Amino acid sequence: MPEYGRNIQNMVDYCVTVKNREERTKCAYAIINIMGNMFPHLRDVNDFKHILWDHLAIMSDFKLDIDYPYEVIKQEELNTPPGHIDYSRPTMKYRHYGKILERMIKIAAAMEDGTEKDHLVRMLASQMKKSYMQWNKDVDNAKIFSDLYELSDGKIMLDETYHLADMKANASPQKLKSIKMQRKR
Repeated sequence: MPEYGRNIQNMVDYCVTVKNREERTKCAYAIINIMGNMFPHLRDVNDFKHILWDHLAIMSDFKLDIDYPYEVIKQEELNTPPGHIDYSRPTMKYRHYGKILERMIKIAAAMEDGTEKDHLVRMLASQMKKSYMQWNKDVDNAKIFSDLYELSDGKIMLDETYHLADMKANASPQKLKSIKMQRKR
């Protein structure tokens, strides 16, 4: 373990070669004290000593035959892969819009007609267009209106007379930096 250095590794190698079990155990405790002094800021960590004993076992390649004060890690457990984590895969009709936007469309569809609903529908349609443009270069307002109609289960219908603001695709950070530099000149 490189964080302890060559000298600690040499001490561990020597400790493994000690013939007397009692002397070997004393040697191991001395090494643990030195290892603990190397990282005094970690003393507040839960099971700090247990971690040090695990490190000692690893550094000795699990050959140190002593009575450990803690149950140390086994060699088989050291390289076991972590368990599989199942990620939630929400069901979305259009992944480029995202599940939050789809949920908001359902909320807007359930609202009573009025200015609040109209304002929310305008904001949702604009956001849909922005999200669509992140994945597709060309965007057609009719496609946005069609998707909005489908996601709202036919409760929100915008026609071709409804105007969505023209937007440009998001520029890369390098492009934005060059634009700022040109403005300064």
